Amino acid sequence: MTEIFTNKASLKRGRKIERVRKLRGFTQSDLAEKLGVSKQAVSKLEQSENIGDEKLNEVAIALGVTFEGLRDFTEDKVLYNTNNFYDNCGVTASNIVANVETLNNPLKETIEMFERQLQAARKDLLEIVKNNISRNE
Repeated sequence: MTEIFTNKASLKRGRKIERVRKLRGFTQSDLAEKLGVSKQAVSKLEQSENIGDEKLNEVAIALGVTFEGLRDFTEDKVLYNTNNFYDNCGVTASNIVANVETLNNPLKETIEMFERQLQAARKDLLEIVKNNISRNE
C-alpha cells in the first residue's frame, strides 16, 4: 500500500508495463498471448528495470497504448488526468442542455401531433353535436 504514495516518476519500465497492463484490464496471460510469449516471460518482463525501446514499443502496441504513453507513464499523470478530465473534455452544462433538448424534440413533436388530433376530434365532435341538435329541433 505504501508504494502507491511513492514517487511514480521513477518507476522502472517493467513496473510501468505492469501498471498499464492492469489499468487496461489485461492479465499477464492476455498480454503474453498478444506478445506471443509465455506468462512467465511477461512476469519476468514486468520485473525488469531496463527494457529496450523496441520491446517497449511491442508491449505498447499489444496494450493498445502509445509508446510515449507507456514510456512516460506515471500514476501521478493518471490521477491528474482523471481528476481534470471534465475540466478538459469540453463538456459544459449548456452542451448537456442542448443535447437533452435535441433528445426531447421528438417528444415535443409527438405531443404537438396529438394536440392537433385532439383539436380535430373536438371540432368533429362539435359538428356532430350541432347536427344532432339541428335534427331534433
